[in-house]
Amino acid sequence: MTGQQDRDLDEALALVGRVAPAVPQPASPEKHRAAPWAEARARAAKAGRAVPAPARRVPLDQALGLILVAPLTALTDLPSFDTSAMDGWAVAGPGPWRIIDAGGILAGHAAPDRLDDGDAVRIATGARIPPDATAVVRTEHARTDERAQQLYAQRDVVTGQDIRPRGQECRTGDQLLPTGGLVTPAVLGLAAAAGYDELPVIPRPRVEVLVLGDELLPAGLPHSGLIRDALGPMIGPWLGSFGAEVLVTRWLGDDADVLRKAIAGSAADLVITTGGTAAGPVDHVHPILGKLGAELLVDSVAVRPGHPMLLARLADGRHLVGLPGNPLAAVSGLLTLAEPLVRGLSGRAVAEPYAMPVCEAVHGHPYDVRLVPVVHRTDEVVPLHFHGPAMLRGIAAADGLAVVPSGGAQAGQLLEIIDLPWAEECFT
Repeated sequence: MTGQQDRDLDEALALVGRVAPAVPQPASPEKHRAAPWAEARARAAKAGRAVPAPARRVPLDQALGLILVAPLTALTDLPSFDTSAMDGWAVAGPGPWRIIDAGGILAGHAAPDRLDDGDAVRIATGARIPPDATAVVRTEHARTDERAQQLYAQRDVVTGQDIRPRGQECRTGDQLLPTGGLVTPAVLGLAAAAGYDELPVIPRPRVEVLVLGDELLPAGLPHSGLIRDALGPMIGPWLGSFGAEVLVTRWLGDDADVLRKAIAGSAADLVITTGGTAAGPVDHVHPILGKLGAELLVDSVAVRPGHPMLLARLADGRHLVGLPGNPLAAVSGLLTLAEPLVRGLSGRAVAEPYAMPVCEAVHGHPYDVRLVPVVHRTDEVVPLHFHGPAMLRGIAAADGLAVVPSGGAQAGQLLEIIDLPWAEECFT
């Protein structure tokens, strides 16, 4: 099948929408040059993991969403002293008890005086327990005789009740979390409680996005053969959802020399280009990678849309992902190559695949995988229209992408699902 015939087929699929699966045809020679879709994703993940993980200590307020590069061990006992778990009365021995200090013990104050048997002192939640205290009686479980300065318990009192003993949660040196853990808001709280001001983490991989194409308008309505750029506003935020730090998005047009200088001079760990990955008169990405001595790890993928995507390792160890210029094809490249690469670079595991049945038949490419936007409906997925390579209407309404094998899928067939980062619910 020629390149033009292949493009014609893609356009036909976009027009036809959801129809009965096609009968598989003999493999095209192009299939032997393109990496299988699953293999391409595995290569991207491996490339990211092959880069030695950097380590950096960052303040707690900058660590959210990063990966720990060392175990989180307790720097102190938690709690670091015996504390009251409730507002009430610290008591010593059996009751009733003599009230010795109506002012009580407050949290954050110095060590209180020792209690003698039969004594009681008011205490606040989080305050230090006086030496020799045997229990805390909750305020709602106590009755006081103000004239006699006596305290009575209205329920049985058990030794140690409502006292958090020192080291109850952990002792100094205990491992709280292993290496590789994700820093969540709860982890930040635990780290702070355990005495940390900074955390050792893998920083976010830095990414620069280079949008190519003389035909692109950064603003306004399309006119005079020019089209509005949909990739610039989309690619950076999408990469951010993978865990990357996007340094800048730049529009370069179709100038080969400018592109070469931009790639060679980038300070980013990963350069993303859009367009220019095929073999047209202004497709400069392959020739420039050759001049820069880059190694092609993936050079086209057997997936539609998006097959002309690529992944390269530059001579200095940085990476470049070349995305196709059509918007949905670029999304395909992001999810096929950029996501597993960024996850590898940031120390994150690749999300485990899962499958769901499709509610109706989905047309397939004769010899390549197709990625089709879908929405979840209870226990199945529904394919969406408007899924041509240049269309974003379908993906904008989607929860995920279904991986449709060559030849298509029948109604009820289980398909692998790639969740989109903003999907509100987990269907795995």
